[in-house]
Amino acid sequence: MDLPTPLERAPHALSEFSGRTELWLKREDVHELGVFKWRSTLPVVTQLVTEGHTAVVTSSTGNHGAAVAWACRRLGAKAIVFVPPAANTRKLRLLESLGADVRTIGRDLDEAKDAARAYASEQGLRFFEDGAEPLQYEAYGAIGDEIVDECPSLPAAVVTPIGNGALAGGIGAAIGGRAPGTVRVGVVAKEMPVMAASYEAGEVVTTPAGATIADGLAVRVAIPLAVERLATAVDLMLRVSERSIAEALVACHDAGVTVESSAAAALAAIRESPDVTSEGPIVLVMTGRNVTSALVAQARRDPHSFKSS
Repeated sequence: MDLPTPLERAPHALSEFSGRTELWLKREDVHELGVFKWRSTLPVVTQLVTEGHTAVVTSSTGNHGAAVAWACRRLGAKAIVFVPPAANTRKLRLLESLGADVRTIGRDLDEAKDAARAYASEQGLRFFEDGAEPLQYEAYGAIGDEIVDECPSLPAAVVTPIGNGALAGGIGAAIGGRAPGTVRVGVVAKEMPVMAASYEAGEVVTTPAGATIADGLAVRVAIPLAVERLATAVDLMLRVSERSIAEALVACHDAGVTVESSAAAALAAIRESPDVTSEGPIVLVMTGRNVTSALVAQARRDPHSFKSS
């Protein structure tokens, strides 16, 4: 694990795509797992193992589960990961390669989560819900500190994709403490807007079920702790359409930044929101790279197959 992860000037093609001259990428995708989540799973799993747990139960669309499995393998514990049937095949292969006990169940992440919670209770095991552990927010704060330390001047804005909200909660808290003038932007998929709706309401709310190509953003049920933390960690919440995400995904790959759809959502959001800030460095958090080639090919071949509103 090489820390800090790089903060790089975005390729010129992405600056042109976004219409931003000072665009920077925080490359959380360069970790061996291809995703940021190891930062929070390692301290949580370490705490559980220290408490005497030899197995950890969790649920995931792929990235969180892989990070839990990675941490468990390092610490000599067993990872039992419940996933929904439509989970990304690349992420499933990674899970299996890390030795996880993978169990497919439910219709979406939240139904898989319900099954995992019930199983853990029946077996007397610890259920690790992504986004519900305070240690995760503390761990993600390190990314915010690194951005401030690495950026040539204080960022005008930091843009973070939001799934369950823990990443933006941790980054935003750190940025707020060190660079209070920086606009902290959260991004959700328009088709899965529960975290944005809950943030705006100031409490957990429900929204109609949807589907998104950004599986890392595919959260249907908001986590209360995340809603509480986001209230003071995010200044602006943006929604992006499936077509916008698909177009940004292709732009990233064409520019040599081979990230997944959830990361591309940050680029899509800043492209569509020219009024976020007028000048200064804008940092996009590149959350992961675990995307299937088939999805990238579809986005390139037929972007109009994705919803635009």
